[in-house]
Formats: sequence, structure tokens, C-alpha cells
Amino acid sequence: MTPATQTLSAGSVMLAVVKREIALGLRQKGEVLTPLVFFMVIASLFPLGVGAESSLLLRMAPGVLWVSALLAAMLSLQRMFATDYTDGSLEQMVLSPTPLGLLVLSKALAHFLLSGLPLVLVAPVLGLQFGLDGRALGILMLSLLLGTPTLSLIGSIGAALTLGVRGAGVLLSLLILPLYIPVLIFGAGAVEADAAGLGFGGHLSLLSALLVLSLFFSPMATAAALRISLE
Repeated sequence: MTPATQTLSAGSVMLAVVKREIALGLRQKGEVLTPLVFFMVIASLFPLGVGAESSLLLRMAPGVLWVSALLAAMLSLQRMFATDYTDGSLEQMVLSPTPLGLLVLSKALAHFLLSGLPLVLVAPVLGLQFGLDGRALGILMLSLLLGTPTLSLIGSIGAALTLGVRGAGVLLSLLILPLYIPVLIFGAGAVEADAAGLGFGGHLSLLSALLVLSLFFSPMATAAALRISLE
């Protein structure tokens, strides 16, 4: 088999995994909608609780929206490998001739499409509650578009490490929350920096760097964690 054929075959397998995960996710609409509803509820409660002071809401908006998105993305992490672990599909993935890292990358991509991308699309609507203007909303969307895939990739490591462990949800949160902090700082900081007139390019560049590093290291780390969990 030539390298080009191998690349095509690996790409076809990854596409098939993504399609399968999306199809399974759409069958369980409750699990897909829960993070989105959670994001909308949490972000909407802050303007109601704090009041209508526009200056305070503008200062709070980036942090509140990013923390809400981060917590919402975490809700569906535990099920990333849980179903495959239960029905034995995970063992077949490990034994598959396709590198396990590519399969993990496909599942992380599907998680982003089901859980992260809806948050990105809804965020501007929620940002209007805080009085963000069009420029700030655009920067918020861009930061979330760069940051939420990183959350899925990093979260896949925690999901693999806690696979089959009692109380996995709490343990998963403790493992990955420290790793999420840089994404949160630079994501929320992009909007805050632009509002302060400091420019947001540096924050988005750092988010892009974190995404590239996650794309490179997370699949390998997750694959190793899955093998450990299956032993």
C-alpha cells in the first residue's frame, strides 16, 4: 500500500468515526442539548443576579461567558469513551490497524462538533445580554472557535484516564480543570484586551498555539491512557 493510499484510508476511517459519533449523539438529543442549555442558563443568570449596570456587565461578560462555556463543554466529556468501553468497541479500536491516536482525534473532533460548536454559535446571542458590541462579539466567537477544540482535546485525556473509575465525573474535573486555565485566561483575555485598547492578536495567537500543541500531543496521551485503562 502506497503512502497516498494509506493517507486516504486513514482519512476515510476518521471520517467514518466522526459520522458515527455524530449519528449516535443525535440519537441521544438530551445529552447533546444538555451542555447547550446549561451554557445558556448559567450565562443568562448573571445579568439577572447582578443587575442592569452596563459597565459592570461589560467587565464581567468575557469571563462569565468563557467560564460558562468551559463548564458546559465538560458536561459531555465523560461519555466520550464510556459507550465504547461498555460495549467492547474500545478494544476493537485499540486492535484496529488504524493508529489509535487518529481514532482519538476523530472522537475529539466529533465532541467539538456536538458540544463545542453549538456554544460558539449561541455565544453572540448571550453576549448581547451583557451589552457587548459587534466587534466584541466577533472576538468572543473567534476565541471560542479556537479554544473549544482545545478543551475537547485536553478533555479526552481526562476522559480516558478516568474510564471505568467510580466517581469519574468528579475525578475528571479535578484532572482537567488546571489544564483548562490557560485556555480560559487567553480566551477571556482576548475580549478584555480589545476593550482596553491593547489589541487581541496576541491572545488569539496563544490560543492558536495551544490548539496546535493539543492537536499534536493530546491524541498520543489519550491513546496511552486508553491502553492503561483497558489493562
